[in-house]
Amino acid sequence: MTKPHDKLRGAAAAKKTLLAGLRFTSLRLRLVVVFALVALTAAVSASGIAYWLNREAVLTRTQDSALSDFKQEMQNRAAALPEQPTQGELQHAANLMAGSSQHFSVMLMAKDENGRRVVGNSDLDAFTVADVPKSLQDAVTEKQPINGGNKHAYHLYWQRITQDDTPYLVGGATVDDGPTGYMLKSLEPEAKDLGSLAWSLGIATALALIGSALLAQAAATTVLKPVHRLGVAARRLGEGKLDTRLRVSGTDELAELSRTFNKTAENLEKKVADMSSRDESSRRFVADMSHELRTPLTAITAVTEVLEEELDAETGSVDPMIEPAVRLVVSETRRLNDLVENLMEVTRFDAGSAKLVIDDVDLADQITACIDARAWLDAVELDAERGIHARLDPRRLDVILANLIGNALKHGGSPVRVSVRVEGEDVVISVRDHGPGIPEDVLPHVFDRFYKASASRPRSEGSGLGLSIAMENARIHGGRIGAANSPEGGAVFTLHLPRDAAPLASATEEDAKDAREGGAAK
Repeated sequence: MTKPHDKLRGAAAAKKTLLAGLRFTSLRLRLVVVFALVALTAAVSASGIAYWLNREAVLTRTQDSALSDFKQEMQNRAAALPEQPTQGELQHAANLMAGSSQHFSVMLMAKDENGRRVVGNSDLDAFTVADVPKSLQDAVTEKQPINGGNKHAYHLYWQRITQDDTPYLVGGATVDDGPTGYMLKSLEPEAKDLGSLAWSLGIATALALIGSALLAQAAATTVLKPVHRLGVAARRLGEGKLDTRLRVSGTDELAELSRTFNKTAENLEKKVADMSSRDESSRRFVADMSHELRTPLTAITAVTEVLEEELDAETGSVDPMIEPAVRLVVSETRRLNDLVENLMEVTRFDAGSAKLVIDDVDLADQITACIDARAWLDAVELDAERGIHARLDPRRLDVILANLIGNALKHGGSPVRVSVRVEGEDVVISVRDHGPGIPEDVLPHVFDRFYKASASRPRSEGSGLGLSIAMENARIHGGRIGAANSPEGGAVFTLHLPRDAAPLASATEEDAKDAREGGAAK
């Protein structure tokens, strides 16, 4: 039968595995994104710079060639016109100027003998005065003063414009004491070439981005695979598989990290093996010592029983002078006998050889029998309904109850109240006394072996192992014991046990078998 806490542990483990996978994927994604962003930034920057340089080079070359030809034609053709040309003369000159190798449209403007503006245009439908920006007209017709640095009254000016989504170059100049000329050259071929270049650079950028993503994926795999192996090895090490090691190759930082992990795991394995060996030696020493003490202790116990009978006899054969010493020997012998038995029980728990012998138990009857066997009926109040059954180990339950009730009677105050209730799949047994309670600084340590609240506390009649053994017996059942102070006064010990400990009994037997086989293998 699957316990609720086993399901919770399984769900928690699955959640941790899922989160680990998400973190792993997230790290891979971050590496790919960083690589892609770096590649995209570099590609876009390089493409932008290349496009800008090529654009300036293409436009500047075309612009310089067109303006140079226009300037030359103005000097050769427009300057040869009479001071007051006719419209036909302007038209003829414009047509001749437009026939240059640059294939631009030309418009010449002058004034006739009547002072009226005369216009000659090589392409009247495509190029008119309205196509020339007003700022350019003002600059072309503005007369500059003649000085040492300026030998011409008029200069050549140009401007780029866009009409109907088509780029154009507009230039203009005025001949000294002659007509004003404007040229219009389409930059559409250059724009198409630059558009093709932009597409090519865009495709190159996209290919660079895809290549960087593939490279990032490969790099992430190369980098994260050792990290993943390290994570798996760390989890195995945390699960107690101390012989886990990583394969080391290369001399980079990851290889150094793997070497450090292997060295750490090796040192940990040695320390754990050393501690296990010392712990095993200590347990074996305690077990051997307990067994060795039992033989002389049996003899001493027999002698003390005889002495105790003599003390209780009516004949009074024991010298009154030595009677206190005899009684002390009897008391200390019993205490020593309890201590040896408790040490042997603790040794069995430490060795993992403690077993459960499951039986169907009526809790009310079991508690009553425990109290009656120790003559505590007058000092203990029982609040338990008959008919509450549980499948437990009766002997170990008796040990738990005897230690809890005995501790309450010894250190608390009468009456001690024992109550039983059912909570879901568990039974809860509470033992409450009416004493001063347990100091807050002592509560976390009440189940520690041989714990003393104060170094100056008088020696107790007990072995100092009772509550510790009670806790171990509860744990082997799959339960627990809690200690607290009641708001109404006194200490309360609460025992939680499953109503059916049979599955744990089977698991305990399998663990003991594995431990025996492991010991034989060694």
